[in-house]
Amino acid sequence: MASNKIQFRSIHELKDPALNSKLALKEFQEEIPVEDFLADAQKTESSTSRRDFLKLLGFSTAAVTLAACEAPVIKTIPYVVKPHDIIPGVPNYYASTYFDGFDFASVLVKTREGRPIKIEPNPIAGDLGKTSARAQAAVLSLYDNDKVKQPKLNGKDETFDKVDDFVLKGLAEAAAANKRIVLLSHSFASPTFKKLFSDFKAKYPTAELVTYDAFPYAAALDAAQEVFGTRALPVYNLSTSELVVSFQADFLGDYNAASLETSYAMARKPGANMLRHIQVESNLSLTGANADSRYKLKPSAVNKTLVEVYNAIVGGGTADKTASEIAKELTAKGNKAVVFADGSKGAQVLAHLINQKLGSVAFTGKANFLKEFDKARFEEFLGWVNGGQVGVLITNNVDPIYSHHKGQDFKKALTKVPYVIAVADKKNAMYDAAKAVIPVANWLESWGDLEPQSGVYTLMQPTIQKIYKSRQIEDSLLVWMNGKNNAANNYYDYLKANSTSLLGGTTFNKALYNGFIGSTNNTTLSYAAGNAAQAVAELGNFRASDLELVLYTKTSIGDGTQANNPWLQELPDPITRMSWDNYLTISPKDAERLGIENDLNARMQLDGSIVNLTVNGVKLENVPVFIQPGQAEGSLGLALGYGKKNSGATADTGVNAYPLFDGSNLVIANAKIEKTGEDHEFAGIQLQNTLMGRYEIAKEVPLTEFLNVPFDDEHNGWNKPLEYHTISGALPAGKIDLWDAFDDTDGPHFNLSVDLNSCTGCGACVIACQAENNVPVVGKEEIRMSRDMYWLRIDRYYSAKETIETKEGVERGLNVPQLYDILIQPNESPDVIFQPVMCQHCNHAPCETVCPVAATSHGKQGQNHMAYNRCIGTRYCANNCPYKVRRFNWFTYNLNDKFDFNQNNDLGRMVLNPDVVVRTRGVMEKCSLCIQQTQATILNAKKENRRVTDGEFKKSVACAAACPTGSLTFGDMNDKESEVRGLYSGNRRYHLLEEIGTKPNVFYHTKVRNRVEK
Repeated sequence: MASNKIQFRSIHELKDPALNSKLALKEFQEEIPVEDFLADAQKTESSTSRRDFLKLLGFSTAAVTLAACEAPVIKTIPYVVKPHDIIPGVPNYYASTYFDGFDFASVLVKTREGRPIKIEPNPIAGDLGKTSARAQAAVLSLYDNDKVKQPKLNGKDETFDKVDDFVLKGLAEAAAANKRIVLLSHSFASPTFKKLFSDFKAKYPTAELVTYDAFPYAAALDAAQEVFGTRALPVYNLSTSELVVSFQADFLGDYNAASLETSYAMARKPGANMLRHIQVESNLSLTGANADSRYKLKPSAVNKTLVEVYNAIVGGGTADKTASEIAKELTAKGNKAVVFADGSKGAQVLAHLINQKLGSVAFTGKANFLKEFDKARFEEFLGWVNGGQVGVLITNNVDPIYSHHKGQDFKKALTKVPYVIAVADKKNAMYDAAKAVIPVANWLESWGDLEPQSGVYTLMQPTIQKIYKSRQIEDSLLVWMNGKNNAANNYYDYLKANSTSLLGGTTFNKALYNGFIGSTNNTTLSYAAGNAAQAVAELGNFRASDLELVLYTKTSIGDGTQANNPWLQELPDPITRMSWDNYLTISPKDAERLGIENDLNARMQLDGSIVNLTVNGVKLENVPVFIQPGQAEGSLGLALGYGKKNSGATADTGVNAYPLFDGSNLVIANAKIEKTGEDHEFAGIQLQNTLMGRYEIAKEVPLTEFLNVPFDDEHNGWNKPLEYHTISGALPAGKIDLWDAFDDTDGPHFNLSVDLNSCTGCGACVIACQAENNVPVVGKEEIRMSRDMYWLRIDRYYSAKETIETKEGVERGLNVPQLYDILIQPNESPDVIFQPVMCQHCNHAPCETVCPVAATSHGKQGQNHMAYNRCIGTRYCANNCPYKVRRFNWFTYNLNDKFDFNQNNDLGRMVLNPDVVVRTRGVMEKCSLCIQQTQATILNAKKENRRVTDGEFKKSVACAAACPTGSLTFGDMNDKESEVRGLYSGNRRYHLLEEIGTKPNVFYHTKVRNRVEK
């Protein structure tokens, strides 16, 4: 019998049986003003609400069809004849050498269909293959839309043919008049380049090669020449050291042209022989932030302490308490100790002599050849220019007008040189001063070789055809030496022929394949001399003053070579957590004394005072001031490499501090500041600066306690396993759950280990993640609005000025704002912990339970997935995430003039990874544990009918592959032999916010401090 029940979908249908028919007739209704909407740009702005959007475009097939007709049509052109070595969709890797005049690394370049998209460390190169944030970001500099795109002559576009005619005419005139022909280049430790220049000099006997570096390491080179008798920087290895004492030396940064972070991390493994680190400095540097014990002193006091330590070590004794304590520890460790110093030649000489006295095993005897600046030689060159003796000046991608402290004098002197040729990558002051400009090829477009240190030879090869009409300096020298259209004008052939004597028995192709081989140059350094009395006198001549300035290079910008790289400009400083700025750092006490303020406005955005800075008669105007905990009273800090005018939209950021830098001394006395009355708007990523009572977020323990107290001791355990108190008694956290666990033993189950003991906060992982996952640059204004898009951040925690437990707060009658105000006050010299935080890929993820459209879900391999085409942007998941690692995509960052960075132009978009979707506005995004890489690794193994090795998984995620210290380890927990599984069983292991039961697949290791707590 048929049912008599009336079935309906709404009360309206029940009242009007004809409603369905009416709706059917209106299914393709014309009333929706789609054309008006699409034609009206104002209605498509971000102010349109989701409801308005659905009202205008939703629920209508006609609307969707019309919208599709308005979409841009982008045609693709398939291969007619496919290159043998390219399989569409499969990356190719090429070994090469990253060198831009300041930074060096032996790398692997990942390419897709002929486009370099990612930089990876070269595993066979060891320490020399480790990549920094700048090396990781260098691939974006290839696609800089502000590059010089073709040759120029007298300010107008011209052909290479005409420019070469101009240069050849100048060379002939200079040779006939016996005037000097000068090639002014950055340090370039290339044996083939030097051979080529000697051939060029044979053709033009008056030719001279002069080295100029913006950040020249002049003091370090002068000290090395005095102590070792060789003008080369010493190479150190800390892996077997047990004590390092540093005086102003940022050896985890740009000290001696080579970071020591890899061997430093090896020596910092917790144990009886763990390396102890003492830092004596003025600025709170990256290295100082990682120290076990840090003494903050103004530069004059640092110099005095170094002298006293030297006196105590060599037997003279000292009455200085700090120096006496340091000298005692150095003497006790003997050859297992090492001392570094920076700031001036005298400081470096004393450090070398202390190491000689100790017989330090950290000193390898190898020489670093990457820096070649000779101040005396450069001063001689300036004399030639001022004397009108130079007929032709060729600058190889250097700009002394910007970076030399007497740059304006140099600019005036250039009028005495008839032929000025700038080989440059971007418009800059030298570009404007030159009569001819030749665009220089990027290192990813070039052939070359380098001899970075004793016993090492590396090759550079192009991984893409030249994007614009550019030419490397070597090709230009060949043309000017051999004449135009000569068959010998091929630098590849020249390099291959010359390298025969450098490769030993290795073939060129094999060396090119590896990118890194041994060298026959086995130059060694040994202690030969060193005038201690002169060094002590030099340090004594640095007189104490009210304010003393320390100049430094930032982790992100370095010397400014890549200042137009938006990835690096947006990368937060590891200490201040500020981006898109350089600033004068000042201590809280000095700020209070001088009336300098940093204030948070109602939106929790930081504003700071602006001052004019005067040093030795040189005045820098409108310098923002950042109040830095840990800055020594009486000292100021300022980063170099900023404020590059007319070098691209991004480079014109911050203040140029090079006019204050004489090339040798990084510390300067008699600094004066005066407030302008104006305020500066800072863009900060992390303004909170304590654990805020959440003491289980970044754990730390003293070494003695780590060694002598069981981690799970009932009373004194420093990493006691979490237990819940239930009706059945105390139970381990892993035994209690709201949900049934699913089977994750079939196939891989991924975990990521983060060791706080070896994370130095360098930021290489952040840039690697950004490159791999197409994370957009949002700009200063959006950063200031707390809308950064980073999938991975490195939180910086300071130790609090006062620790207050909840009970104590109640007893003292403190309300929440009062308690907060106390907890955010850092110590005057705070301890620092760096903690990388990404999506924790929780097995019981709070985000998954609240998503109304199931856009985020859990995979069997342990990854928390995001389906962007399902996400409707409710942001419930972000609100429910206790780790705050999800990012809401507020705007369309690509092809949007409001965000005029790399994704807003076709050239910049060439860096995008085609394996990762470019997200649009209105969706949530976050770390995926590089699922595209893990799946590619698994599929590779399947095709080869084998299991995936642990090493393959370890390099599958961008952050772990890029980490120079091994702090991040990724792997399969179901592989009993995997490293990550072994790390999971360690007694330092813990989870973030384990008490809330999210069961993360990311775990951390407690930081160990090697010091006796007082």
